[in-house]
Amino acid sequence: MQGSLRGEYVRRSLDLRSWEAASELVRGWEASGEVGVVKPEVPTVAEAVTKFIEDANARHLAGETVRKYKNLLEKRFIGWCESKGFRLLKQIDVGAVREFRTTWDDGAVYATKNLERMRAFFRFCEQARWIDRNPASSVKAPKHKSSPTLPFSAEEMKRILDACDRYPGNADRMKAFVLTMRHSGLRIGDTIALKRDRVKGNKLFLYTQKTGTPVYVPLPPVAVAALDKLNGDSEHFFTSGKAKPQTARANWSRYLDTVFELAKVKDAHSHRFRDTFAVSLLEKGVSIENVSVLLGHSSVRITERHYKPWVKTLQKKLEDEVRKAWA
Repeated sequence: MQGSLRGEYVRRSLDLRSWEAASELVRGWEASGEVGVVKPEVPTVAEAVTKFIEDANARHLAGETVRKYKNLLEKRFIGWCESKGFRLLKQIDVGAVREFRTTWDDGAVYATKNLERMRAFFRFCEQARWIDRNPASSVKAPKHKSSPTLPFSAEEMKRILDACDRYPGNADRMKAFVLTMRHSGLRIGDTIALKRDRVKGNKLFLYTQKTGTPVYVPLPPVAVAALDKLNGDSEHFFTSGKAKPQTARANWSRYLDTVFELAKVKDAHSHRFRDTFAVSLLEKGVSIENVSVLLGHSSVRITERHYKPWVKTLQKKLEDEVRKAWA
C-alpha cells in the first residue's frame, strides 16, 4: 500500500494475499480519516437505542431510570426520526437535536432532565465510535427558576402524623411509611421498595458507596416501633412486590394526598419529607458533606444546590456562636 491520507504519507505491506481484502481495508482507513483505524459499522437510530437500553439493563440501572430512557428514546425520539426521514445515526446533528427538543411539551425541569438523557445516549454512541462528537452537548438546557426547598415545620409534621391515625385505610402502615420517609431521607420509590432485611435493630441500610462502605441511618424508637407493627409474609414493608414501580408510586402518592388533605397542609408532597430530613440535620450542625452522603448524592455540589439557603442559615448560626465566644 502506498499513498497519503490527510497529509500523512504511508508505504507499507498489508500482509494480505487478497486484493479485495486489501482494498476493503484501505477504504476503511479512508472512511475513518486515519491510517490504521477502521470505524465500526454505524447502526441505525433504532438499533443504537436498542443497544443503549440493553447496556442500561446490563448495568442494573434502576427500573424507573430505564423506563424514562425508554419513554424518551423509544417512544418519542425514534418516531420523530422516522417522521423526519432520519434513519442513520450519523444524520443526527446539533440542529436535529434542537429541533427534536421543540417537540417536547415538558416543563423546564423535566426538559432539562430529558436533555441530560439525550446527552447520555449520544455519549454512549460516541464511546462506541459510531459518531465523532456528541450533538446534544452543544444544546443548552432551558432556563428555570428553582423553587427553594421547603421542609415541613414541626407543627405540620405533628398534623400529618395525627392525620395518619385518622386515615381511612391501613393507618398503621401509613404512619410507618411517613415516619420512615421523614427519618431516613429515602425517596418515595425507595421507601415503597424497602425490604425488611434492610432494617437491623434501629438502623436502616441506605446503600453501599462506590468505595464499598455501607451507609446506615439510625431510626428513632417511634419509627422502629411503627415498622415492627407491620407483620406479613412479604419481604417488603410497603408493597407485595407484584405491582410495577410506577403503579405503586402513583398509588402511594394518592394515599399521601389523602393524609395531607386530612392534615390540612398546603403544597405538600412526598419529597418534602426528604427535605425535612436534610434540613433538620443541617440545623443541628451536621456538615453538608455528611448530609450529602446520607442523601446518596453523587456530589456535594448537588446537596449545596438544593439546600443552599439552609447552609447559609447554618453558617450565620456558627458565626453568631463564635462572636459570643469573644465576650
